[in-house]
Parts: sequence; structure tokens; C-alpha cells
Amino acid sequence: MPSGLDTPQGAAELAESLLPPLGNRWLHTQAVAARAGEVSGAVSEEERDLLVAAAWLHDIGYAPQLRDTGFHPLDGARYLETLGAPSRLVRLVAHHSGAVYEAEQRDLTAELAAYEREDSAVLDALIYADMTTGPAGQTFDFDRRIDEILERYELGSEVHNAISKARPYLEGAVARTRARLSDQPM
Repeated sequence: MPSGLDTPQGAAELAESLLPPLGNRWLHTQAVAARAGEVSGAVSEEERDLLVAAAWLHDIGYAPQLRDTGFHPLDGARYLETLGAPSRLVRLVAHHSGAVYEAEQRDLTAELAAYEREDSAVLDALIYADMTTGPAGQTFDFDRRIDEILERYELGSEVHNAISKARPYLEGAVARTRARLSDQPM
């Protein structure tokens, strides 16, 4: 088990042990972690490592060996919990990018509710990093990323329905992160 899962290095080591076989998912994860580092000024200095660690780990639930429910935020959070990862890191992974909306679609609301969602600059910045990074690590603006997801998933699918409903919430997180970044001294 990698040490310091709530550090960028420990989180990157764990992600690298699970995600490279998934091709584009690994490229996406690396780019989300880089983007999180770029926008880390939107969170307090003591939370920056946690943000980047959560970005490295946000999609580990896609790893086939971790698949349980088929809902990657929940599967990733549960796995991190078995490793003894800090609770806050587990909760950020569980709730990244509006996971509650997809949990509703998958009838997994109660299971996800085991992990309390925080409303914080860290979660907002994690959402920003994920919602401005394409599926193969491309840099996208928010609208292009949402459109890409909606095109990739079939109309009526759990993901399509969830992203459609989550869009205002996700857009708010992205806007709050941009505002926090613009408040930073140059």
C-alpha cells in the first residue's frame, strides 16, 4: 500500500498501480491531477495536497479489480476506506463531480450517504479540475466538457440523466473556483 494517500505522491502511486491499463482513463486522471495543482490557489495552503491527492484518486473506482457496485465514486471511496485513507479524502472521492446525482439514478443514494458530502473550496476545485479535463486529458472549458459527456453517454442512461440534472451544481462549483482564483494576489 502506498504511504500517505492524502499526499500527492502517495495518491499518484496508488493511481498508477490501478489505472494505466485503462488507457484514456489514466490520461484523464493525470491531467485532472495536473489541473488540480494549477488551481490549488483556490484553496487554503494547508488543503492543497489534499486537493491534488483527491484528483489523483477520483476515478480509481473504475479499476476492474475495485468494481463492486459499478458506480466508480462509491467503489473508489470504499476501496480507499479499506486502505485506511483519511476520511476527508474518502468523502471527496465519493462525492466528486456531483456523484449524488448519479447515485440517485442508480438507486445508490443510501450507500453514498454513508459518506458525508462537504461544501468546500476543495470539493469545488476538484469538480473544476474534472469538469475542465476531457476523457483523454484534453483541456476543455466547462460547457465543452459537459457536452462531451452528454454525447458520449446515451440519452436516458444513468450518466446522461445525472449530468443533465447536475449541470447547475457543477457550473456553480466551477464558477466559485474561478472566483476564488481571481481573488488571489498576482
